[in-house]
This record gives sequence, structure tokens and C-alpha cells, in this order.
Amino acid sequence: MKYVLVLSLLLSSFGSIANDAQDASAWLNRLSETLNQRHFSTAFVVVKNNQAEPYHWAHGIDEQGEQLEILSLLNGPRKDILRKGEIVSYIEPGLPAYSLATNQISGPIPSIFSGDITQLNQYYDFVSVGRSRILGRAAQLIRIVSKDPHRLGHWVWLDEESGMLLKMALLTSKGQLLEQVQFTYLELPENMPNQLNQVNEMTLPNVIELPSANSDLELNWQVGWLPMGFERKRVNRHRINLLKQPAEFMLFSDGLVDVSVYVTQSSDKQRAPEFVRDGATIVYNQVNNGFEVSVVGKIPTATAKLMAESIQFKLQSIQ
Repeated sequence: MKYVLVLSLLLSSFGSIANDAQDASAWLNRLSETLNQRHFSTAFVVVKNNQAEPYHWAHGIDEQGEQLEILSLLNGPRKDILRKGEIVSYIEPGLPAYSLATNQISGPIPSIFSGDITQLNQYYDFVSVGRSRILGRAAQLIRIVSKDPHRLGHWVWLDEESGMLLKMALLTSKGQLLEQVQFTYLELPENMPNQLNQVNEMTLPNVIELPSANSDLELNWQVGWLPMGFERKRVNRHRINLLKQPAEFMLFSDGLVDVSVYVTQSSDKQRAPEFVRDGATIVYNQVNNGFEVSVVGKIPTATAKLMAESIQFKLQSIQ
């Protein structure tokens, strides 16, 4: 009888865990539907290093069924990201405006939230924690937990009524809060927000092409180690105006997190590693054999260190 009771408790526990995962996935799928199918107008702040960056974010669908979106940074020089269907434009004073052929805005909110969240199942667990109250609204807390120590944890609070994001926090595996996104205003109108009508009438800047991961560009180095699930998304070689020297670049992603690796030649033969953290973003630098390697991304410091130390060089110079 004792063993039957223990087995029953274990099966009940496993069933509860499975149900929590299903509930969490259902909530995240609902978030994706809301971000793609609902009109909304919101304001949020990104809080890191005891500072807050305010944003305005609006989304709508016009009469032709095309999605329109605008994300604006409200402090300092105005920066706008505009989206019309499959075109995203970046507009910033003093810099040439440009457009990319994509349906995802690059900003503080991970783009996977409006996509297929099940792509992350192999590398993250989804855990439904329970109810909370954010922005005066009933919310569900969902934890996105890495299955290995090489990623940060994401906690998201979703509006029970609409499935909309109300808050997001990035934490270390030990629970240290590094950065959070706190929504301060949310409107879910029946009609498209007025400011998006202006986006619909605008002529967006010309689309530029970016080299893809499948391009023929071969760099003089490779990253020997990556956390499981990270794939190369972009590779580039360009000249940094500030330093007036060539730099090589690779972008990696696991679907939720992007990590950039830069390599330049250095006047130093060797230099001790150094790093700085800006909220959840780590910038890790080291010089080895005359090359400076920089790893930038929202990952643990130890992960950035492993990536930097794994760089393997083919030649002794950067073109």
C-alpha cells in the first residue's frame, strides 16, 4: 500500500508538471495571436541600471488585412521603427533612414513572442506559475526557463482578458533581476489606432539587403563553441568609422536571444578579459594573439566567456 501511494503521488506530480507546461504554452500562443491579430496602443518602460527608457508601441490591421506597427523611443532624440506588412523602417535623426524586408520589429520585446513559441521547446521549459496583478489587471505569470546554464530566464506576465504582455523580467539562474519591461498603459480599441493611419500613408525608405548566413562570405575565424540551439543568422565584414579599421561580425540566435560576435585586429598582443553589463546585456572583450574579440548579448557572463575563448583563427589578419 505504501508503494502504491508513493507511485500515485509521483504520477500526480508528473501530471501536474505536464499540465503546467501545456497551460504555459497555451498562454504564450495566445500572446502571439494577440500581437498579430489585435489592435493595441501601449506604453512601457525598460528598467535597467536604475534607469528607465520609455517607449510607445502601437499595432493595427488595415482594411486590406496588412499589419501596421510603430515603436518609438520617447526620451532623447526621437527614434521610430515603422512596419507595413513585410517592410520595417528605421528612422533616426542625423542618420540615413533605411528599410529591411522583414515582418518583425527589432526592439525590447523578443520577436518570437509574435511567432511560433514552440520553436523554443527543445531549449526552454515553459512554467505556469499562477495569477498576479499588473497595471490594475488580472495577469498570468509564465516562466521561460532555460534547460541549461547558458541562458537567462524570462518571466512574462500576460493579461488574462486579452493575452497581451503586461510585464517581462530577465533574471539569472540564481534569480537576480537584471532587466525588466513594465507596461504603464494599455488600450485595446476596436478600431486601428489613429497614429497608424499616418504610417499607412507614408512612403517608406528603400529596402537594403543584408548578407544572409548562407552567403559565400568566408571569415578568417569561427566560433568553436555555442550553446545548444544557437545558429548563425548573419555574417558581415565592414569598416568601423570610429576605429578606422576593418571588423568582422557574426550574429547567432536561438530564436529568443541574439548574440553578436565581433573580431578586429588589436595593437595589443594580449590583454586581460574585461566585461561590462548593461542590464541583461553583457559586453565581453578579450585580446588574444593580436585579435580583439567582443561578445554582446543577453546571456550569462560565463556563456560569453566560453564563446570568446572558443574563437578559432584560420589566418593571421582581417581584410
